[in-house]
Amino acid sequence: MKTIQFREAICEAMSEEMRRDESIYLMGEEVAEYNGAYKASKGMLDEFGPKRVIDTPISELGFAGIATGSAMNGNRPIVEFMTFNFSLVGIDQIINNAAKIRQMSGGQFNCPIVFRGPTASAGQLAATHSQAFESWYANTPGLKVVVPSNPADAKGLLKSAIRDDDPVIFMESEQMYGDKGEVPEGEYLIPLGVADIKRKGSDVTIVSFGKIIKEAYAAAEVLASEGIECEIIDLRTVRPMDHKTILESVKKTNRLVILEEAWPFGNVATEITYQVQAQAFDYLDAPIVKINTADTPAPYSPALLAEWLPNKEDVIAAVKKVMYRTA
Repeated sequence: MKTIQFREAICEAMSEEMRRDESIYLMGEEVAEYNGAYKASKGMLDEFGPKRVIDTPISELGFAGIATGSAMNGNRPIVEFMTFNFSLVGIDQIINNAAKIRQMSGGQFNCPIVFRGPTASAGQLAATHSQAFESWYANTPGLKVVVPSNPADAKGLLKSAIRDDDPVIFMESEQMYGDKGEVPEGEYLIPLGVADIKRKGSDVTIVSFGKIIKEAYAAAEVLASEGIECEIIDLRTVRPMDHKTILESVKKTNRLVILEEAWPFGNVATEITYQVQAQAFDYLDAPIVKINTADTPAPYSPALLAEWLPNKEDVIAAVKKVMYRTA
């Protein structure tokens, strides 16, 4: 094992796949000369040249469309959005072309393309740059949605995403690019659609994904000191979702808390809640609790932002609620 940053894991995954397959290339704003807005493509221009690491104009609709057409014609592009907030400019190409072309063509075309970049909040970036789009894209048949939470998962999942024959939305976080973690040496892939139990426990199941899962880890340490053992499941892939792992855990713990950095209405936690009550209702000893951001646009003020985001204390309170324990 070696210890590297999240951004380095992303770079390694892309570089290894580009060495393996010449049809793979990277395009996006500042990915080449500037080594990536978050330095996730550092050194790639030097190795692969300007025909495979391509700086684009500030035109998400344009380069999302170019990549989609390219993928339909035998290439495997990786598209970096500086933030998924900017993907809204190109969402027509993603949803109406990339996601639908296999079905609309009767299987004559597929679209092996990865759209990647940061999602959700990243400090004082204000309302239009702090939105989580996992549930938006997961609502689209034809797209796969991946949200890693650590360097090892990021590398293994990204390599699998690049090799997938369908379009994949790969969501990162500006606040995780500097995170360090152990990454296996040599070739490895993590299959899409398989959740991971990050912490074993017997009293309550906590399901989360992405950077906000760190709040679950912190809460679990506090709760363990009080005799409550939390089982933490990292979804890793939002679509397709690993319902089996969630259900098996709930049938063991009989309680479920879902932590997600997204607005409360119609999100990933809502879908999990429905599936669990539909398939494991008789195992529940308490109503399911989901923890989300406040139902407002993200504030700019650091004090208000801290109140807006879910945190460790919210998780502790939710777990005690389903355990019927007083705070």
